[in-house]
Amino acid sequence: QAARECKEFADLFSKTRGANRHITIKRILTELLPNHPLVKRRGFEVPKFPHYFAWVDDPDSVLSNDGLREAIENAPSEEARKELEHVLAWSERVNWAIKEIVKGIPPFPGVREALERIRARADTVVVSQTPIEALEREWSEHGIDRYADLICGQEMGTKSQHIAATAVHYPKDHVLMVGDAPGDLKAARDNGVLFYPVIPGEEEESWKRFNDEALDRFLSGAYAGEYQRELIEGFEAALPERPPWETGGDSE
Repeated sequence: QAARECKEFADLFSKTRGANRHITIKRILTELLPNHPLVKRRGFEVPKFPHYFAWVDDPDSVLSNDGLREAIENAPSEEARKELEHVLAWSERVNWAIKEIVKGIPPFPGVREALERIRARADTVVVSQTPIEALEREWSEHGIDRYADLICGQEMGTKSQHIAATAVHYPKDHVLMVGDAPGDLKAARDNGVLFYPVIPGEEEESWKRFNDEALDRFLSGAYAGEYQRELIEGFEAALPERPPWETGGDSE
């Protein structure tokens, strides 16, 4: 139960929502799980993976399966190599599970309309930390891949790097990052471009607002400033930094 609550909080309901899986699993193992009340009461010692954590923290690491394979080849010791091989096996299993389980889940209402309208007026790039194979498969399954000029997954670097590589061709106020995770907002800020938040739990309302007003504001040059600031404030308030078992709220 503790592991599930920590995973759901890190992946879905906190400021690490949408982050690379290696960043979130490190947060779970080093920060959230050791401080969970159930873990403390039972005296469970959460396993430590020092070589893996060092790889995650290294700014030169590409946090993908290919990046792990490269780290395994260059491991400084047999202990490090075995630890990283263990992590790679887990990460490959995650990819397998996504491929087997994530099927038949259509986009939220309003997404297709938004993509059609965007495609008619602008270039479109998918920016994600999901593996490219899963992105291409899921977008193709629902026939929305035709709206994207480029699909970027974790193998191509971070979200900030994706934007930096593609947005260089446009004025910064002509680039709008649409996202539902703090990492999306950070990537936009890192590159000085605009951001539209899809608020977790309010996805339908967020896409309706995008289609009703936000896209037109962006295309007319009236998006930046107070309008964007109010949207971002609401978004940041929806995703807490600390879990409910630390702040006095209820956990499942």
